[in-house]
Amino acid sequence: MAPLALPLPLLCPCSSRRPWQFHRHCTPANLQQSFSTRSRLPRLSTGLRVRCFRGENSENSGETDTFSKYSGYVFEVGTSEAELLDNYDPNKIALIYRNRPLLLLRRLLQIGSTFGRWFGLRYIDGLLGRSDSMFKKRAAELRSALVQLGPAFVKIAQAVSSRPDVIPPEYVEELSLLQDRIAPFSTEIALDIIEQELEVPVENLFSEISLQPIAAASLGQVYQARLRSNGQIVAVKVQRPGVRAAIALDIYILRLLAGYIRNAGKFNTDLQAVVDEWASSLFQEMDYEAEAQNGLKFRKLFGQLPDVVIPDMYLELSSRRVLIMEWVEGQKLSEVKDLHLVEVGLYCSLTQLLESGFYHADPHPGNLLRTYDGKLAYLDFGMMGEFKQDLRDGLIEACLHLVNREFDALAGDFVTLGLLPPTAQTSDVAQALTGVFQNAVTKGIRNISFGDLSGNLGRTMYKFKFQIPSYFSLVIRSLAVLEGVALSSDPNYKVLGSSYPWIARKVLTDSSPQLRSTLQALLYKDGTFRIDRLESLITESLRSTTNETLSGREEKADKQSRLAMKRILKFTLSEQGDFVRDILLEELAKGMDALNRATFEKAASGVISRLPITFSLPPRLVEDEDIKNLETLRRLMLVLSDGLTKEQNQGLMTWNDAVVVLQKLGSSKEFLPMLSVILELPASAQQQSFRLPVDLTGRLASRIIARTIRRLVL
Repeated sequence: MAPLALPLPLLCPCSSRRPWQFHRHCTPANLQQSFSTRSRLPRLSTGLRVRCFRGENSENSGETDTFSKYSGYVFEVGTSEAELLDNYDPNKIALIYRNRPLLLLRRLLQIGSTFGRWFGLRYIDGLLGRSDSMFKKRAAELRSALVQLGPAFVKIAQAVSSRPDVIPPEYVEELSLLQDRIAPFSTEIALDIIEQELEVPVENLFSEISLQPIAAASLGQVYQARLRSNGQIVAVKVQRPGVRAAIALDIYILRLLAGYIRNAGKFNTDLQAVVDEWASSLFQEMDYEAEAQNGLKFRKLFGQLPDVVIPDMYLELSSRRVLIMEWVEGQKLSEVKDLHLVEVGLYCSLTQLLESGFYHADPHPGNLLRTYDGKLAYLDFGMMGEFKQDLRDGLIEACLHLVNREFDALAGDFVTLGLLPPTAQTSDVAQALTGVFQNAVTKGIRNISFGDLSGNLGRTMYKFKFQIPSYFSLVIRSLAVLEGVALSSDPNYKVLGSSYPWIARKVLTDSSPQLRSTLQALLYKDGTFRIDRLESLITESLRSTTNETLSGREEKADKQSRLAMKRILKFTLSEQGDFVRDILLEELAKGMDALNRATFEKAASGVISRLPITFSLPPRLVEDEDIKNLETLRRLMLVLSDGLTKEQNQGLMTWNDAVVVLQKLGSSKEFLPMLSVILELPASAQQQSFRLPVDLTGRLASRIIARTIRRLVL
C-alpha cells in the first residue's frame, strides 16, 4: 500500500506555528480544514522548526535517532571541516583528527566499550549455558550497537547481512533491518536541508510529501513526494546530518588499526589501501549529485536489458545532500524468492563487471527490488566501481583456466590481476593451486561455490605472498552479496556456476584480441584441435534462463546428438559466431585435405600392389599432422551426425576409419539430419549456411596450392 502523502504546506490545525507536525487529538475533520486553508498559512522560521523536532520527533515516528543520541558529539564538537570534505582524502582527515586527541580517545572508548559489552554478554551466556536461548536477543543488541556507532559500522554490517551461509539466520534477520529500517532523523531537519541545498521553498518543489520517511538507512532517508511542476511521484533522498564527520573519524580509526594489524600479522595485502578503496567509494556515495549522474549513466548502459528497471534521475533538482529520482514500487528481492530475477541480476552484474566495466558495487537486498510487474529494479547508485579492460579480460581468462584445470595459466592470470607479484614462481604457484582447486573443480562448474574455492586458499596465499588489490575487494563483494541474496531463495545456488554461461558466451563472441588469443590457446594443444572444449563452451553459453532456449518439449523429442547439432549450428552460423566459424571451417579444410591425401595414398598403394611389375612406392603422402587432422575431422563428424560406432570412436585414426569418414561425407543419409536442422534456423543463418561450401572449397584449394608450391620450392 502506498504511504500516506499530504499536501503542502501542512500545519497542525490546532497550531498555525508548527508546520509538518501533528498532535494525537487532531481529527480528520480538522485535517480537512487545514487543507482548505493551507494557502493562507504562514511559513515558519528554521530555528522554530528545529526546536519542534527536538521536543516531538519521537512522538511522530515512535523511534529515537540513536545515532544522534549516542554519537552526535562526533559532529557537534567542532569537526565542521570534515563535513565540508568533497572527496576522500586520508591526509586531510588525519590532519583534522590528529589535532583532536580527546575526541579520538572518546570515540575509541565508545567503540571499545560498545563491542566489549556485547562480547562480554555473549561470553557470560556461554558460561551459563544459555547461548541458544539468548541468541536472538543478542542479535538485536548487536544491531542496536551498530546503529549507535553510526554509518561506517552499519555499512560493514550491511555487507555481512547478505551472507546467510556465513552468519546465523537470527543475525541475518536482524542485520538486514539495517538496510532501510534505521530510526530516522527529524523531518523538520530534512526539510531544512532540502531548502538549503536547492535554495527553493519546499512547497514550490512539491505539491505533496509523506509526513514521515518511507525508508531510513545509514546515510540518509527517503520521502515520497509529488513534483509540483509535472505531477510525477518521486523519491526524495535527504542525507543524514553529521554523517561525513562521523564516517571520516571512523575511517581514520580503521585506517590506523589496519596499519597496526598488517605490521603485527605480516600480511602481504596492503590493508590500508583496502580501507582507502572502500572509504573512497563511501565518500562518493555521500555525494548525491554524483549519484544522480551515476544513475543516469547506469540507466543508459543497462536500462534496456530484459526485465531490468532503472529509475530516472532529476539531476537539475539534486545536490550534494539531496537527490530526487523516479519513484519505484516493489518488494525486496530477498523477500520474494524469485530465482529468475536472481539470474537476471547475475546477468546484469556480469554485464556491468565484464562488458562495460561500470558496476554497482553495493547490491545489497535493500537496493534490489522486484517490481509488481515482475522486473528487477536497481536503486542507490552512490557506490559504483570501474573495472579496466585488461583486468576484465584477465578475470575471464582466470575463470576459463580454472574450469579447464589449466593451473599453470591460472597462476599467470593471478599475476595479471595483481593478486601475485611479478617475481612469483608461477610453476610453484600452479602446483599449489592444483592442490587447492582440484577437488572443487572436479565437482563440475555448476557446483562450485565461493566456499569451495576458499577452502585451503588461505595458507597458499600466505606462502606465495598473495595480495588483494584494492579494486578487487569491491568486485568480490559485489558478487558475494549477490550470491548471498540468491542463497536466501535457494540454499544450493552457486553464483560461479551460474556465471559460467555468460563467460563462455563472452569468450566465444568477443572481438578482443586478448580473449581471441585465449580462445585459441584453450582450443589447441600441441597443434591438436580440442573440439570437446569448443562443444562444452557452446553448450554452456546456451545454458541461461535469460536467453532463448529450447523448450522442454523439444528437448524430449530430439535426440541428444540432434540437440547438440542444433546448438552448434545456430551459434556458428550467427554473426556472433564468425570467429568460431572460421576456426571450424579451417579445421574442416585441414581434415578434408588430409582425407584426400590418405585416400589417394591408400588407392595408389592398392593399385601398385596388384601390378605384375614391382614398383618402388613413392614417399608417404600422409604425415603425422594429417593423422591429427583426420582425428579432428572424425570428431567434427561425431558432433554433426549420429556419429561413428563406439569402437571407431576410440584410439587413433586408422585407414579403415578414414574410409568410414569418407563414406559418411558422401552419404546423404548422414547429412539429412543436419539439413533438416538448418531449415529450422533463422533466415540469416540459412543464408550463411549456403555460403559455407564455397568458403570451404576456397580454403581447401588454398591448402593444396600452398603445399604444392612448398614441395616444388623445397
